[in-house]
Amino acid sequence: MPTAVSFLALRGLPEIRAGDDLAAIIRAALRQSGLDLGSRDLLVVAQKIVSKSEGRLVRLTDITPSAEAQALALKVQKDARFVELVLRESKEILRAVPNILISRHRCGWVMANAGIDRSNIPDADEHVLLLPEDCDASARRLREALAPEHPAVIISDSFGRPWREGTVNVALGVAGYAGVLDLRGTTDRAGRTLQSTQIALADAVAAGAGLVMGESTEGVPVTLVRGLDFSAPVSDGRSIVRPSEGDLFR
Repeated sequence: MPTAVSFLALRGLPEIRAGDDLAAIIRAALRQSGLDLGSRDLLVVAQKIVSKSEGRLVRLTDITPSAEAQALALKVQKDARFVELVLRESKEILRAVPNILISRHRCGWVMANAGIDRSNIPDADEHVLLLPEDCDASARRLREALAPEHPAVIISDSFGRPWREGTVNVALGVAGYAGVLDLRGTTDRAGRTLQSTQIALADAVAAGAGLVMGESTEGVPVTLVRGLDFSAPVSDGRSIVRPSEGDLFR
């Protein structure tokens, strides 16, 4: 394990729009901060700017809600057009009560409103922002675009947790780093065989980056992380998602 890890916030990024070259923008922010990119570096990138660059901003006036969305909207007291988008982005609805709509996203994450967001986007009364189509693919593309160093990339978002107040940054997409370190079958210091220990390394890194990225008005969507151990087998963000058949609460 590393003895020290640093989280360096990249400031000065512009407002991201559809079609923007994130790799070039990140390069410019690194230069502005006096930083060089290395092959043993990792970038934590907020999902929001990835979604914006990929054109995932949706105008609500373009959405026609289905009968199912209209009925569910009455139940949860939300805009039926917004609920229609949640249904399109979800595999199943897990909880629907006034002001609360929890779903299993089509990529497997259990989250509020299928991750659809209105914060820090232009004209939030009429627009919403969807998650990227495939966060792992987005992470891989960004890593490849940052040649020749090809740093590891984590695409992060803030999640609530069962039975815990508040939100924390987690990894949605991972490229060039370990999503989960599986220690099952190894032994602890006393020689006891570990039966269930799996460490969500990418989530831990994303959470650390969240300390410098912030959650409201900070405007720091990219963090440069240094000092990580890259010896664990590489895996993607899907490796962190618990299969629905392993649900511990139903």
